[in-house]
Amino acid sequence: MATQESVPREAQLWARNIGGINETTVELESGVTVLAGQNATNRTSLLQAFMAALGGESASLKADAEEGEVELELDGETYTRQLRRAGNTVVTEGDPYLDDPELAELFAFLLESNPARRAVTTQDDLREIILRPIDTDEIEAEITRLTAEKDEISDELDRLESLKSDLPELERQRTDIETQIEEKRAELEEVKEAIEAAEDESDDQQAESDELEEKLEELRERRSELEDVRFDLETERESLAALREEREDIEAERDELPEADATDQESIDEEIDRLQRQSQSIDGVVSQLQSIVQFNEEMLEGSHPEIRELLAAGDDDASGDGTVTDALLEDDETVRCWTCGSEVQRSEIEETIERLRSLQEEKLSERDEIEERIESLRAERREIEQTERKRERLRERLTDVRNEIERREDRLEELTEQQENLESEIDDLEDEAAELEAEAEPDDDEDGDEESLLELNRRANELEFSLGRLERELETTTEEIEEIESALEDQEELEQRREEIRDELEDLRTRIDRIEREAVESFNEHMDTVLEILEYENIDRIWIERVGQTVREGRRKVEQTAFDLHIVRSTEEGSTYEDTINHLSESEREVTGLIFALAGYLVHEVYEEVPFMLLDSLEAIDSDRIAALVEYFEEHTDFLVVALLPEDAQAIDDRHERIRSI
Repeated sequence: MATQESVPREAQLWARNIGGINETTVELESGVTVLAGQNATNRTSLLQAFMAALGGESASLKADAEEGEVELELDGETYTRQLRRAGNTVVTEGDPYLDDPELAELFAFLLESNPARRAVTTQDDLREIILRPIDTDEIEAEITRLTAEKDEISDELDRLESLKSDLPELERQRTDIETQIEEKRAELEEVKEAIEAAEDESDDQQAESDELEEKLEELRERRSELEDVRFDLETERESLAALREEREDIEAERDELPEADATDQESIDEEIDRLQRQSQSIDGVVSQLQSIVQFNEEMLEGSHPEIRELLAAGDDDASGDGTVTDALLEDDETVRCWTCGSEVQRSEIEETIERLRSLQEEKLSERDEIEERIESLRAERREIEQTERKRERLRERLTDVRNEIERREDRLEELTEQQENLESEIDDLEDEAAELEAEAEPDDDEDGDEESLLELNRRANELEFSLGRLERELETTTEEIEEIESALEDQEELEQRREEIRDELEDLRTRIDRIEREAVESFNEHMDTVLEILEYENIDRIWIERVGQTVREGRRKVEQTAFDLHIVRSTEEGSTYEDTINHLSESEREVTGLIFALAGYLVHEVYEEVPFMLLDSLEAIDSDRIAALVEYFEEHTDFLVVALLPEDAQAIDDRHERIRSI
């Protein structure tokens, strides 16, 4: 921003075929530059040239030109913009100062049609104007994404805490299992020694012993198979239970989704198409009005001398003298109408042009309302589409889960049948082994209390099965402990990331609130100061209040803030009362609109983006107050270019630069 200590800056603008300008070059230094002149003297066209060079989209081509261009030299750099006619539109090219001119067009290019200025007069949504440069949809999407990530991290941290609390119990279980394994191994070793001893005593019945050993070996294999089948059965049952639970969750989530109606989406699409056609139609009307206004302004300022000479020549043929031509070209009060040829007051044409401008503004407001409605419908359509995509994802997942449940149920039946067959086969093998053992034993069993070889092998099998199960449990428990310990290594990093997300969410959630609050505070502060400087009678205060309201977004209702503009007046007796915008004078409304634009300029730090502020159409404000406003606005920008009538320009301090010829 410009300050007393700022280093002076210089700029030069060259423009050709912009607005009503044939060709011109202007030079200016930082500070205030006054464009002094009557209406229709290309002051606004020069401001449009500045806007074009800075990146704005509002510049127009000279009515009789097919192409135009501007160059801005600033701080040793040259910025260019070319305009050329392409059918009914004007195409822009080049390398302007700004890549994205939205902030400047809202809060720095303060011409008569500026949205921030006219928002007060037309009672538009002040909050929407302030937040327009902020992509609230993107912020909401980012908030949703970060919230989901934070929830996932929180769930993971909760899981880690639960696992952490399970760790001591798992450690105890591992120790117990290791103790049981040692005991089982010792017991198994004793049984194996007993088997060897029993086999040594049975050398004389070798044939029977070999057949018994084969039968016992087969029995061990079947028992091992049975243990594997039982383990698989347990695993399948656990998986099946988890799948059935997931199926119930998916079905519940699917049933909670709102029912979709294809006709609703079709009607939304039809309404969007209709509104878009209506918006395009309004664009055509606005473009025609712009061309009409521009042509008539150029005719008033003499930018079409051939047409004017033709009209004058036609009048000469009728009258035989040059008096009408002189009046057409020299009289400031009357002009020869270029449509009907009659002599009319210049002010009447200017009033007609002003009415056309007003109609253009009405059409622009109507188009803005249509665009808002289109965006609301698009949001509703996006919500329907998102619901349908989610429904389809759930449908696909539910199909996969059901197929997996069916597959596992079939597998469960197979394993159950396999278990029954193995159990039956083991019973038969045990009977056969018992017969063989009975045949191999001597008739006079002196040690009836000793275990038979079959019983010893059976014990050995059972111990081996138990030992295998314990070893698998030990392996599973050890893996679980290692997984927990590995996961806990990420705990600190996850906690740090969660804190980062919380900070990001806080910033995102308060960004809009902060901008709203700062905008209101800025407006109220500057409005108080300016009202004091300009000394408007019986206006005590003009201020904005943030209030909450419920609005509809698609099918949802959400809470949102709104900006209420308050006007407090005082009577001659000293009592105060609240008034409305409609009762403000034109001068008061214009000043209020300018201060609102200044608030947006400061809150969004537009001075960091572009060093220019452009002012036009201040005729409704008296000269002394214009001078005070110019001095006030000068503090906030490097270059302040203001278009004024000669009588208003006289009130501006002589130290400021003036451009009288464009």
